[in-house]
Amino acid sequence: MPIATVNPATGETLKTYDALGEEEIERRLAAADAAFRTHRTTTFAERALRMHKAADLLDEDQQQIARIMTTEMGKPIKQARAEAAKCAKAMHWYADHAEELLADEEPAEQDVKDSGASWVLVRYRPLGPVLAVMPWNFPMWQVVRFAAPALMAGNVGLLKHASNVPQTALYLEDLFRRAGFAEGCFQTLLIGSGAVERVLRDPRVKAATLTGSEPAGRSVASVAGDEIKKTVLELGGSDPFVVMPSADLVKAAEVAVTARVQNNGQSCIAAKRFIVHADVFDAFAERFTAGMKSLRMGDPMEEDTEVGPVSSERGLADLEELVDDAVGAGARVLCGGERPDGPGWFYPPTVLTDITPGMRIHHEEAFGPVATLYRAADLDEAVALANDSPFGLSSNVWTHNGIEVDRFVQDLQAGGVYINGMTASHPAFPFGGVKRSGYGRELSGHGIREFCNITTVWHGA
Repeated sequence: MPIATVNPATGETLKTYDALGEEEIERRLAAADAAFRTHRTTTFAERALRMHKAADLLDEDQQQIARIMTTEMGKPIKQARAEAAKCAKAMHWYADHAEELLADEEPAEQDVKDSGASWVLVRYRPLGPVLAVMPWNFPMWQVVRFAAPALMAGNVGLLKHASNVPQTALYLEDLFRRAGFAEGCFQTLLIGSGAVERVLRDPRVKAATLTGSEPAGRSVASVAGDEIKKTVLELGGSDPFVVMPSADLVKAAEVAVTARVQNNGQSCIAAKRFIVHADVFDAFAERFTAGMKSLRMGDPMEEDTEVGPVSSERGLADLEELVDDAVGAGARVLCGGERPDGPGWFYPPTVLTDITPGMRIHHEEAFGPVATLYRAADLDEAVALANDSPFGLSSNVWTHNGIEVDRFVQDLQAGGVYINGMTASHPAFPFGGVKRSGYGRELSGHGIREFCNITTVWHGA
């Protein structure tokens, strides 16, 4: 696809960019390599000073960058401002905590003696330039949750952002430069997907992280595996939202609406499959459907808009195909289900029920404001339905029964289990999935250590 800003609310192409040529790609790789040699020797205090500055600048720029994000990918402007604010908080968090997260570790005294050493420590050292292949749906947050820990660990970043958010990508490079990070520490590469392999195979690039589609993850992991380079992959999800009889149905239904339509339904950790115990199915379905119907869809730049357009014409077509396939195979539409007339790539909040395994939507991720509603006869069926997915990113469970909580925590195949609340990422907690949702972890101490050389230092007696 072309590297361009195309307003999804109107379909209008606003700005286009030329992809970098081979000579410029080489120049930037050389700059990253040179920057790493210096950046790795800086102190945590020096890096923290710059990271705090970047966060402060981002807070000052919040309205400006929010409008850019909304223009490029269509998220409601309130959510765009919240995303920018979240990024700034994460930058502050890593600036404050990176040194302790990467502090030298001393093994047990007896183990040191048994090894014949006078002392032993484990040290975390940066790897070098890391390639980040990032998606458009959270165009700031997805990048910052990589960039903040990577830069604080002493690595440098090369960003290959989605081709439909070039202005956001360029802003991020400028932000870190203005904050005082040296030239080459964080660079945006305006390149198409076809150029990713060339960059990843370059020996100066030491690792890669990707958030995106399963095919993109397979491609990057294949190349990195061939080169024996570390990767972290987050490839989306089809998260279950399980409601049991002891749940607070009013709160559960209210949160369910937000969990499904946040970011216009285009979130990897959005709840997508709503699995409800038969005893409370009808009551929940009525409240949930009413909440979905009540949402205001419209211009994402307007403050009272709750659902904007999906990001692209292709994304809209994919969503329509999933819904049409399900309805054609017997699914029942409780609300929505038809694209409205008019410009832009809008799709209404939609609830489908009577889903069967033969429908594509049962196993494929619906990346837009479409929810599937399942009836579970008991706890065993609820667990089985929740796990009946190729994905395993996160999960939501609503119950006040301690036995049920233990069962879900023990048996749900996901990187997160959120009890009586909505899945959300936070810099202090590890984030990532299992199965086809990928591997590795972002955020927390686990995330900052992913791109470190974990070095055992042994000193003889």
